[in-house]
Amino acid sequence: MITKIKIESFKSIEKAEIELGNLNVFIGANGSGKSNLLEAIGVLSAAADGKVTDQTLLQRGVRPGVPKLYKSAFPTTTKRQLSHIFFSGSSAEAHYDVSLNNPMTDPSPAWKFKTELLEKGVTKVASRGPNMANKPNTENGLAALKVVDLKEDDQALVLMKRLQNYVIYTPTTPVLRGVAPETQPRQPVGLSGGRLPDAVHELLVRRKDDDLAKKVCNNVLQLISWAKSYGSASATNLLLSPAASSSPRVIKFTDKYMKSGRNILSGYDASEGALFVLFLAIIAAHPNSPSFCAVDNADHGLNPGLATALIKYFSEWVLQSKGDRQILITSHNPAVLDGLLLQDQRVKLFTLDRDNRGKTIINQVLIDNKMIDMAKKGWTLSRLWTNKLIGGMPNV
Repeated sequence: MITKIKIESFKSIEKAEIELGNLNVFIGANGSGKSNLLEAIGVLSAAADGKVTDQTLLQRGVRPGVPKLYKSAFPTTTKRQLSHIFFSGSSAEAHYDVSLNNPMTDPSPAWKFKTELLEKGVTKVASRGPNMANKPNTENGLAALKVVDLKEDDQALVLMKRLQNYVIYTPTTPVLRGVAPETQPRQPVGLSGGRLPDAVHELLVRRKDDDLAKKVCNNVLQLISWAKSYGSASATNLLLSPAASSSPRVIKFTDKYMKSGRNILSGYDASEGALFVLFLAIIAAHPNSPSFCAVDNADHGLNPGLATALIKYFSEWVLQSKGDRQILITSHNPAVLDGLLLQDQRVKLFTLDRDNRGKTIINQVLIDNKMIDMAKKGWTLSRLWTNKLIGGMPNV
């Protein structure tokens, strides 16, 4: 499991160090640096995989950017700012550090590896510096090459694989509905929510042999209270307007309130909140979901009541999943906080603010005696947040 992430000189994050759990929630004002944090880990992921280019960043859901925008540009008292960006990811048994550089005046398509260090305990697996005698290709990661020779259970390889598979999901309603194409396809769902009908079918099939899949599928019906059942079907077998461009398969709902024979709805007709419930169910419980990933704007299309209930279930799903699944989510919806199982140390809440110099500051919200006393008096986490008592709320 990834226990710690370090970031230096990336966009609004001059320096940050965060300790991760299984479910990690990041809240803050618009522009506070939430997406920058997720994307910094995306750059680290690409570096762990051996190549940092626009293509390898897009594959992870990172917006490609020129060096002038990637490197922090805060005023400094020194004559020279850092020429590189730095990232580090650690587990209990291993850690990987990397610094990357790309000239701001004449940038190249690929970022260059300035330094790398992959260690398992005190043993160096791979090490690179700017003055290496054999001058390896600086556009290719050395650590990614070295781990090829490691055994499957080697903890350095386990760390690198987890970092390499990281992606940022940003689901969009047209793609979830199946009326717009997925531009970043992958298993089990694309980064914008494509392939959702197939993934839902696969999860439903697993109910017979997988206790978590059974629990998740049942919880989904509780969350989508108007649905008698759900699944997927061929688009040609459902009532769809000829004007609606559709994927070959679409989500199918049976409305328990409408008349039989006229109570079948497609994902095109259903609420976007229902589709997002299905999307998060796949992220948490599908066996092919990445063990380490992020969902940007996890309150997508949700009313406050559904947001609280969904995040409560989502917390349970993530904590009960196999393989130490780790998920990072960002949110602007206060109701999300009231669904978090913060009494479990594997669930962590962080606030992001910009200080008076514009730098992103990340703080973990710890439940102390004062907060417990306020909770007894009716102060929910959402109320504490909106009243600016835990940070992450703009002064507007």
